[in-house]
Amino acid sequence: MSEGLSIGQVADRTGLSVHALRFYEREGILAESVRRESNGRRVYSEDDVDWLEMCVRFRSSGMPLETIRKYTDLVRQGPGNETDRLALLRSHQEHVQAQLAELTECLKVISHKVEIYEDHLNRGVADCLWVQPGTAAAE
Repeated sequence: MSEGLSIGQVADRTGLSVHALRFYEREGILAESVRRESNGRRVYSEDDVDWLEMCVRFRSSGMPLETIRKYTDLVRQGPGNETDRLALLRSHQEHVQAQLAELTECLKVISHKVEIYEDHLNRGVADCLWVQPGTAAAE
């Protein structure tokens, strides 16, 4: 094999399946075309891995593939569209911040319930926590 990484090595490094890597390539998610050996095998670069790791983070944060594709297209176009790239990233940043705020509120409720259960268990009065709704004051 020539210098570079195989699709299996990239799958191991990024956590993406071989199928997902091929899908990303077909969908135009990679910033540059993947090189091929004379036998047709894909050869990835470290830059490809870095790009894919960023895309995995984008996906994990809820960024739609279409938005990742749009960002990729802007990057491929080269200099001159940095304002568009920034707008796209800011929009997603705001989306993630809203998700974090919602999750923080959810965590507060869960933490409060954990405190109630811990307190009741420590005091030996946890039996009232499993009362059916409407039969007594349930926590």
